[in-house]
Amino acid sequence: MSAPVLQATNLVMRFGGITATNQVSLSLARGARHALIGPNGAGKTTLINLLTGVLQPTEGRIHLDGQDITELAPHQRVKRGMVRTFQINQLFDSLTPLQTLALTVSQQRGLGSRWWQALGRQTAVAERCEQLLEQFHLTEVMNQETRLLPYGKRRLLEIAIALACEPRVLLLDEPVAGVPAGEREELLQTVAALPADVSVLLIEHDMDLVFSFAKRMTVLVNGAVLTEGDPKAIANDPRVKAVYLGQGHD
Repeated sequence: MSAPVLQATNLVMRFGGITATNQVSLSLARGARHALIGPNGAGKTTLINLLTGVLQPTEGRIHLDGQDITELAPHQRVKRGMVRTFQINQLFDSLTPLQTLALTVSQQRGLGSRWWQALGRQTAVAERCEQLLEQFHLTEVMNQETRLLPYGKRRLLEIAIALACEPRVLLLDEPVAGVPAGEREELLQTVAALPADVSVLLIEHDMDLVFSFAKRMTVLVNGAVLTEGDPKAIANDPRVKAVYLGQGHD
């Protein structure tokens, strides 16, 4: 069995006298489809902030591709291949999807912010933008200002930006939160079709998405891992039903 692409070991995060994360360990295999679930206040956001470098753990270590990244800043982790989408949409409102992706792809390829030149002169950048626009169903709106896009398209653009960073590990932070029912199906299909070689950690309250997407699941409760397993085991675990799922996934 190959070494995990992401390994968090015994992570502890204390805020004064409060332990928000308590000895949490998590392992993502290459190409993983892994979901992190739990009730509100379980510590999911704190754990993601630890993995991405927003917070430094009180105890524990984080390894990406075997390299210790515990002390690295968030932007250094992005460069090494760990990319997060945000629960709250953070996009350049005045740019179009095409411009936004051209900027991201150009920076990823070391061309700085001269994306308007890169788009015209760098065939590879233009081709990559075209691929992403098509993959994320954004071609029809590629020249609209982002602020004018339907919310579902904004979430698609956000994931496209993350993928433009060429991640090894993609942290999908509540991708369908706030998306109207009529726009959800396109988003769900796109998430399902993410590249097989990218390891995905999904943080989500929508259990339909979680159970259709994840091959493995970790359940957090009160800052600690309650259990981990495949979706069937999680759905049938009486402890998970008691604290989170209720009786909806028999």
